[in-house]
Amino acid sequence: MSPDALIDLALAQARLALAHDEVPIGAVIYHAPTDRVIAAAHNRRILDKDPTAHAEVLAIRQAAMVLGDWRLEETILAVTLEPCPMCAGAIVNARIPQLVYGCPDPKAGAVGTLFQLCSDPRLNHRVQVTDGIRAAECAALLTNFFTAKRAMGKK
Repeated sequence: MSPDALIDLALAQARLALAHDEVPIGAVIYHAPTDRVIAAAHNRRILDKDPTAHAEVLAIRQAAMVLGDWRLEETILAVTLEPCPMCAGAIVNARIPQLVYGCPDPKAGAVGTLFQLCSDPRLNHRVQVTDGIRAAECAALLTNFFTAKRAMGKK
């Protein structure tokens, strides 16, 4: 499955987050041997009252259940926003070989912007990263969300 098609699915998940007033970030995990998406999630921090309920972490948990293994080998994780330190760490720990993401995160990006956790040679696993896929569309979704929040006087 192409990076563009994966980001398209992740964007669909991000839009689902809007219905719950969640930050619109979506993630999917594609399993190459079976040629199918095995996990799809969006942010659920408010819904789940869980600070770790980021789209990537939720998708990783789903994929591990589907595969019956914590090692998510032969997968591609696609997410609309560059992962934060927690999510980048989870990606490395899950042994995900490939990451595709939309737009960079200048405030918390841990894949290339602020930190390089997915490529740090001191860690036991490195991730192949493809960034900037439909970056403008991914960024616009987030910008519009936060613009509307500020207009309503909410954080």
